[in-house]
Amino acid sequence: MKINWKVRLKNPYFIVQIILAIGAPLLAYYGLTAQDLTTWGSVFNLIWDALSNPYVLGLIFVSVFNALNDPVVEGLSDSEQALRYQKPKKRGLR
Repeated sequence: MKINWKVRLKNPYFIVQIILAIGAPLLAYYGLTAQDLTTWGSVFNLIWDALSNPYVLGLIFVSVFNALNDPVVEGLSDSEQALRYQKPKKRGLR
């Protein structure tokens, strides 16, 4: 599996997508909103509860997998073109 991590990590949309891929299943499973996480203790308790729950870990794994997978390329790798990028491609440019 070849993924151009260097370029993906430079793309703020990718970072937000991964954060949401982890956070959304957590909040949904435990019936919380972001407003419920008002202390670091509550955040760490939520993380510990999630790490102790195989079902929640499975939900997070599937969510992150969907965020990483490029559906227009066969398999789990980036396209050969995407692997050559040095920075995220601008929209509208070929």
